[in-house]
Amino acid sequence: MRCFIAIDIPEEIRAELADLQKELAQQVDIHKGDVKWVEPESMHLTLKFLGEVPDPQIVEICNIAKDVASRHEAFDFAVREAGSFGGRSARVLWMGAGLDCPALLELQQELEEELAEAGWPKEGRQFSGHLTLCRIRNSKAGEKLGRMVEQYKDYDLGTVRAASIVVYESRLTPQGPMYTPLGNFNLVD
Repeated sequence: MRCFIAIDIPEEIRAELADLQKELAQQVDIHKGDVKWVEPESMHLTLKFLGEVPDPQIVEICNIAKDVASRHEAFDFAVREAGSFGGRSARVLWMGAGLDCPALLELQQELEEELAEAGWPKEGRQFSGHLTLCRIRNSKAGEKLGRMVEQYKDYDLGTVRAASIVVYESRLTPQGPMYTPLGNFNLVD
């Protein structure tokens, strides 16, 4: 099964992200099929994407997540600064999550290290905490959205309390991904 480890985002922040998505969609002249907006209820801060995990290894992954969580205190992180990945023609629009948050970076790095010791390959790029707003399918739409998101560099949605990490199963369906929690592990309070 496909799995990832994440921090959940509270409903009030998701609602504000949905408002931002609507605002962005209304400001740019693009075709509906050019952009796939992420459903707000599916938004989360991914700490580690694992991909396909054999069923017998799910318990090991949950144990690693539980152990790492037990060594980190709960913390707050900011959700601010819209941006994009992909250069001049954006492929993804996002809202920063935990930028400049040492506690988040330490948690993610320890999770990465522990999983690497268990045989999961390390991510090839540096961790960049973000919440995906949309994926862009057309380069012209990417150019328009990439330019427009610059106006939201100072956008601030507030803070989120990270009190736990969650191991999720991700099932891809024609209606979009379906996420099922396999384990929720509290940080030290």
